[in-house]
Amino acid sequence: MDSRGYYNGFGGAFIPEILVSTFEELSEAFQGIKNDPGFWQEYKEIMSSYSCRPTPLTFAGNLTRHFGGARIYVKREDLNHTGAHKANNVMGQGLLVQRMGKKRVIAETGAGQHGVATATMAARFGFECTIYMGEVDVKRQRPNVFWMERLGAKVVAVKEGSRILKDAINEAFRDWVTNMDTTHYVLGTACGPHPFPEMVTYFQSIIGIEARKQILSLEGKLPARVYACVGGGSNAMGIFSGFMDDPVELVGVEAGGEGLDSGRHASRLCSKDASIGVAQGYKTYFLQDSDGQMKETHSIAAGLDYVGVSPILSHLKETGRVRFEAATDQEVVEALSLTIRKEGLIPALESSHAFARAYQEASSLSQQDIIIINQSGRGDKDIFTIADAFSDPGWKEFIIQKAEEYHA
Repeated sequence: MDSRGYYNGFGGAFIPEILVSTFEELSEAFQGIKNDPGFWQEYKEIMSSYSCRPTPLTFAGNLTRHFGGARIYVKREDLNHTGAHKANNVMGQGLLVQRMGKKRVIAETGAGQHGVATATMAARFGFECTIYMGEVDVKRQRPNVFWMERLGAKVVAVKEGSRILKDAINEAFRDWVTNMDTTHYVLGTACGPHPFPEMVTYFQSIIGIEARKQILSLEGKLPARVYACVGGGSNAMGIFSGFMDDPVELVGVEAGGEGLDSGRHASRLCSKDASIGVAQGYKTYFLQDSDGQMKETHSIAAGLDYVGVSPILSHLKETGRVRFEAATDQEVVEALSLTIRKEGLIPALESSHAFARAYQEASSLSQQDIIIINQSGRGDKDIFTIADAFSDPGWKEFIIQKAEEYHA
């Protein structure tokens, strides 16, 4: 990365003049904590006492035997407080907000996990909190909306555009422009203007640091491959960071939706539907038409249907350091079902994309090889979507009965 936040031409800070001083303040504060030897220790301590770190690296013995190839390990970010890797970033930014002396935080959220994590952090540190969420995602992730509101956050349903994650980000930036003196925007993924990609990666790197140490302790050698789902890119950058300088293949798995030829997907780095552009303050690959208008995206996982992707991952694609694949909705549901039945693990639909691709490749590796799958979040938050995907008759009957009770 250069001094302006570019990664081989991707990234930067394309921001309105009114936000320049705010970003300069943020960059200075972030560089300050990076240069403070005591900050990382303070961060690790709060993540240990409040969010159950280090999360374990679980050997998936049943799945290993099922596929008959590589030894499969799962990095358990689902065991973080609030149920996903999102806590790593928000608690780090919460400590930063304290040092900056601001009293209010705002955030965008898609699947709701970042929203819940931000609301939790705000309650922990005593900040006022507003969460922007696309109206479509509010409807399909109602349990997370419930918890955000119980935690004291104001949840704003965004009704403009396609009413999903990209529109929530737009609204959050509008809020920040109006309230920048008192407010910090807790961006949830490794996207956006500099220094957000670097900053989110810095906090999420705790995943990869732990995973590398754990696999060497357990197996005495490095994995052949590491798999992570890719929406904006925070969990992927988190675990990939631990192995970037090692001879380990890194595999990012995007949302293939109904297929890359269907036009109904959210794949930016392994489809023909994306091109390089500038939006939402940074330069990267976006799903856009020839006029630069953002296309509608689709994924069974609310956290993956974003039009852009981390500029760091775009750079890693161009250099060939990370291989990118896509998993369809159907492949994801099948992988989720297999994981539940074989290991008793319930990954989020987002995480299940990584499982799906790993399962397709595990048997092609030798029994001496090791792979790690990043389980970035837990699946119980997705029970409405998952039950619908499984066409579970008992769940449908339960929902109908509940609806009748509410109308009685």
